[in-house]
Amino acid sequence: MRLLVLGGSVFVSRAVAEEGVRRGHDVTCANRGTSGSVPRGARLVVWDRTRPTPAELRDEYDAVVDVARLPSWTRSAVAALPSAHWVFVSTVNVYPDPHPPGGTPATLALHEPLPDDVDLASSPEAYGPMKVACEEIVQAGAASATVVRPGLIVGPGDPTGRFTYWPVRLADGGRALAGGEPTDHLQVIDVRDLAAWIVACAESRRVGVYDGVGEVLPVATILEAVAQGVGASLDLTWVPDGALTEIGVQPWSGPEGLPLWLPRPEYDGMASHDPTPSYDAGLVLRPIADTARDTLAWVRATSGSTVTGISREREAEVLARWGGR
Repeated sequence: MRLLVLGGSVFVSRAVAEEGVRRGHDVTCANRGTSGSVPRGARLVVWDRTRPTPAELRDEYDAVVDVARLPSWTRSAVAALPSAHWVFVSTVNVYPDPHPPGGTPATLALHEPLPDDVDLASSPEAYGPMKVACEEIVQAGAASATVVRPGLIVGPGDPTGRFTYWPVRLADGGRALAGGEPTDHLQVIDVRDLAAWIVACAESRRVGVYDGVGEVLPVATILEAVAQGVGASLDLTWVPDGALTEIGVQPWSGPEGLPLWLPRPEYDGMASHDPTPSYDAGLVLRPIADTARDTLAWVRATSGSTVTGISREREAEVLARWGGR
């Protein structure tokens, strides 16, 4: 298969290119050439997607994988390569929050599409609506298409550092701050499992829309698996949503954020999509403990790897304030 990966140097698109090479496909990566190298065995075509499509990308490809968030980028690429099977990597952020737990693409409403490019630095709320527009462009213009809407993608190479916080934190030992209730549900998907499924969808020219999500599990179970994967004992203090908000801890990510914590019930639906249709379509997941082990190894071996979340000093301050109540 001649596979074109739009990207190929960072996280999801890089994992897709690596998987394509591993399976013996002829893989081309198209990107600006400024975000790192492409996998060994893949060919790089330099393309700034604000510019016209390079002539060397107008050849026939069997499949295209795109992770774009700007409608203009997707529109121009589909127009240049309409005969390929497209796998568009979207996001569960196409669903407005709050939405009910256990949802699937067949049951959940979408944001209204936003067909214009918007700067996410000033308007982050445009992300989901722009992705809806990209999905529609692919489905209308490509010969055939798979749309994959991932939730929280984790594993080696993660540039967000959200999940990465936990293998590092638990490996450090000591009492750790956890947010919300142990029974709150969440789901994660290893980037390598997502990539393998994306390439399989390209190979089979699978048509449909799927959520790229993992098993719905209590957060406590996920953190137990992380501790197991990094060979650590688990000593957690669970602080309720309201108390964390009052203390000034931010959810999800960022320097003041507590990764994997989402206020409930607002985000119950985002954290617990029904993965059954995706399993039926061939998605296979590895144990979370394996993901945690490999993520920690990647952090320790990689200079400049990203780990987000509150500092140990801030964590100790929050624990002390909560313990004094």
